[in-house]
Amino acid sequence: MSRSSNRALRATPGHIILILLVFTALFPIVLVLLNSLKDAPEVVRNPLALPESPDWSNFAEAWQYAGYTRGFANSVLLTATTVATVLLTAAPAAYVLAARKIKAAGPVMIYLMVAMTVPIQLFLFPLYAVFARLGLLSNVIAVGIIVAAINMPLAVMLLRTFFLRIPSELPEAATMDGANTFQVLRHVLIPAVSPGMITVGIIVGLNAWNEYLISVTFLQREESYTATLGFLSLTGTFAVDQGVLMAGAAILILPIVFLFLAAQRKFVDGLVSGSVKG
Repeated sequence: MSRSSNRALRATPGHIILILLVFTALFPIVLVLLNSLKDAPEVVRNPLALPESPDWSNFAEAWQYAGYTRGFANSVLLTATTVATVLLTAAPAAYVLAARKIKAAGPVMIYLMVAMTVPIQLFLFPLYAVFARLGLLSNVIAVGIIVAAINMPLAVMLLRTFFLRIPSELPEAATMDGANTFQVLRHVLIPAVSPGMITVGIIVGLNAWNEYLISVTFLQREESYTATLGFLSLTGTFAVDQGVLMAGAAILILPIVFLFLAAQRKFVDGLVSGSVKG
């Protein structure tokens, strides 16, 4: 048996595992898309079959009754607030920890790792009380700040690994040329860790877009509902019409899929480059 045949044989188990993983990830999405084009009786009769006559009206009904026009606008605002807050605050914090600009860098990193394990449910009641007193309930931007705080420990720890890869001579040279700390961070270090910023932005953005617990707790008025909450409102109106429900789910899923496909190269490159040094 030739060397290439041996190599192909050894790679077969890995290929089988990858195929199974791809099937596991894509099957639910394909199933949602198929059933979004069927009427309710057809979905119940055979959810795995192709649609006999595609019913595109399901999408129009789902969009109208879920309030997706308003919901998508609120979701974009929530996601943008979360990502901007995380990147603007996590990057300086990660630089300080990576460069050990403070003596308590070690304890701070331990605190961040512990913070990632603490369930947000422990803080819902006091947060709700504070937001109610301040009149911030149903405020999408304020909720975005909460979601940003939840994602902050992970973002700081991830960005720290990117700052660790930067040679210490680079910021030192900029400092010797007269740049202050802010200028070094903005003009030298941030461009160098831009793959990490993109990676963290995608991770945090997906978390914010899919956020449910915080949104359903603090966004109580219908005009502040996100797309996720709008979809959940369909479960009461169209509980027996699975076609409309699947169309609503497809509308919610497809933007995320297209965004990830467009940014997957930068996302993977960022993960790989950030894993070189920890």
